[in-house]
Amino acid sequence: MNAEVIVTILCGLAIAVGVAGVIIPILPGSILIGVSLLAWAIWGGAGTLGWVIFAIGMVFVVAGMAASAVLTGRKLMQHGIPNRSVLAGVVVGVVGMFVIPVVGLFVGFALGLLLSEVARTRDLRTAARTSLAALKATGIGILVEFGLACAAASTWVIGVWINAVNG
Repeated sequence: MNAEVIVTILCGLAIAVGVAGVIIPILPGSILIGVSLLAWAIWGGAGTLGWVIFAIGMVFVVAGMAASAVLTGRKLMQHGIPNRSVLAGVVVGVVGMFVIPVVGLFVGFALGLLLSEVARTRDLRTAARTSLAALKATGIGILVEFGLACAAASTWVIGVWINAVNG
């Protein structure tokens, strides 16, 4: 097994972790995909093809990160949800991850967001409505970023296949 095959395998594993990281925020996500694409372009032995795959993949990665941020941010602003509520959700989500295995992060995020919104609005019904809107916005952002991360990963797989056929 030569170094280029090892680099390709390691980059594939890192890209898989990156795709999972878009859904599970504890793992590195889109940035890891971009770094892996760059590493494969440099050390994967594909030459010009590696750089073309890197460029195409990075378009997907950057588009996913930007779309996620814009879609989520716009919805949060429309509903008047401050960043501190989202931050409270993240903090309680991290705690929840250790308290409730597997689903604790998601349960904790929702609970922290709701509690912060109750403290801010002083009304449970309003807090529930704004928290649900924040959860939907976050979910839509994650789904868009996940789809584009999968497109970047697919681009890499196609590049590996082309390189192997022409290799």
